[in-house]
Formats: sequence, structure tokens, C-alpha cells
Amino acid sequence: MSETKVNPYLILAIGVISVSTSAILVKVSSAPAGILAFYRLFFTVLLMSPVFFLKYVKELKLITRRDWMFSILAGVFLAFHFILWFESLQYTSVASSTVLVTLQPLFAFIGAYLFFQEKLTGKALLSAVLAVVGSFIISWGDFRISGSALWGDILALAACALVTGYLLFGQAIRKRLSLITYTYVVYAISTAVLFIYALMRSDSLGPYPKEDWIYFLLLAIIPTLLGHSLFNWSLRWLSTSTISMAILFEPIGASILAYWLLAEKVLMTQVIGGGVIIIGVTLFLLEERKLKKMVQPVSEVNTDVL
Repeated sequence: MSETKVNPYLILAIGVISVSTSAILVKVSSAPAGILAFYRLFFTVLLMSPVFFLKYVKELKLITRRDWMFSILAGVFLAFHFILWFESLQYTSVASSTVLVTLQPLFAFIGAYLFFQEKLTGKALLSAVLAVVGSFIISWGDFRISGSALWGDILALAACALVTGYLLFGQAIRKRLSLITYTYVVYAISTAVLFIYALMRSDSLGPYPKEDWIYFLLLAIIPTLLGHSLFNWSLRWLSTSTISMAILFEPIGASILAYWLLAEKVLMTQVIGGGVIIIGVTLFLLEERKLKKMVQPVSEVNTDVL
């Protein structure tokens, strides 16, 4: 492997900081969750369009009827993941919401076990138990604050389950398509779903304050395109498991930004529960790496949901 003049760990750290801004930008916007999600993906699709149509549009011929069906399902799941996650941030804190969404690898493990009969190990079960315990600790602390905070936690967990469905539906398709083609197609489908959702709810597509339009664009550029691109650039120099582990720092970065920018306090239950969840997910990722080390080659990390 050739050398790079740029430290890949520095690039990885910038990627983590980039995705950590997502929850902050949602918090400061005055737009409804569905509108935020719509414009985040709409601007992302617009920014990706020149590259897609110049270099990747021919790959559309590789998409089968079954792939289109799975892509539509993935797009629907992704759309409602964003709606529920953004909605959760209106009720609970950045720390609680982002930590609970970090449970995605374990939700994927459960889905793979149920639908694909993947191997179940003792360490994987232990990691799942730790994650559940951490979730209860966070939820108990939030419940003591208010019922609305607990409702926000429930929405975040539901959002986590939906993004897992999105990833599971996309697994087979991404084996034949490039990252750009796959994400462009699914983002476009999600954008259409979110547009229909906004119309059904009679949510206004505008006008919004100038600041909100800036937030919409920043959501597309920083956590979606920049964070996503930096993680995938890092794959040339670092392993998939290293990048997956680094993504676990996203809730920490988001919590620090929320403390500095939004004056959000971090509760001891969030620190303890979040720590337990991160330990559980870390154990799971380490076990998964051990099982797949000799089987699965390094592939692109799907960070487009952060």
C-alpha cells in the first residue's frame, strides 16, 4: 500500500467531527423534522448530480427489478429514520439521542441473525446485553427529567431500527454498484418520499428564515457529503473496523458541541449509560472483526445516515 502525506487518523478525526454536527444543526433549525430531512437529502442529491451523471449514470443498467424494489424500501426506511431521529432531538438531548442511534451495529446484528441466520456468539450476546443496560440507564435518567425526554429516547431507538432496515436492504445492491450510484439512487428515492410526506402533512416547503436555509445546506455538505467522503477516503489507509470504531466517537463529539454551542448539560446517567453502550458496541465490533477477518475484504463504510 502506498504512503500518504496526510495522516489518515487526522482525516478520520475530521470525519467524526463532521458527522457530529448533524444533531447540532437539527437542534438550531426552526423547521419541522420532515422538512429538515427533505432539504438535507434534496441538497445532497443536487450536489451529487454532476458527478453522478458524468461518471456513474451508466451503472443504472446494472440495477435489476429486485434491486429497484429493495432500493425503494431502503429509501423509505432512510426517510423515516431521518424523520424520527430529527423529531427525537426536539424532545431529548443531543447526548441521549446520538448515543441511542449509535446502537445501529447491534440492531444490524439482530436483523442479520433473524433474517440471514448469521452466527450468534457469546461475546455478541454480551455486547447486546451491555447495550440494553446502557439504554435503560439513559432512559431512566431522562424519565426522571420528563416524560417527553423519554419519548425522545423511544423515537431515537425507532430511528436506529429503521436505519438498520435501510442498511440490510442495501447490502446486496451495494455488492454490484459503486457507492456513488447506490447512495444517489437511494437518496433520490428518500427525497421523493419526504416530499410526499411533507405534502401529506401540509408542511410548508418555504419560506423559512435565511438561517434555516444555511442549516439545510450545511446538513447536506458537512455531515452527509464531507463526513461520508472522508470516512471512505480513509478506507484506503485504514481498516473498516477502525473506521467503525471511530464512528462511535460521534455521540461524544455531538455532546461536546451541544455543551459548547447549545449549553446542554450532560447528566451522569447519560455519561454512564452512554459509556456502557459504547463498550457494548465496541465489544461487538471487535468480535465481528475476528469472525470476518479472513472472509470479508475491506469495503466501503456506510456513513451516509449520520
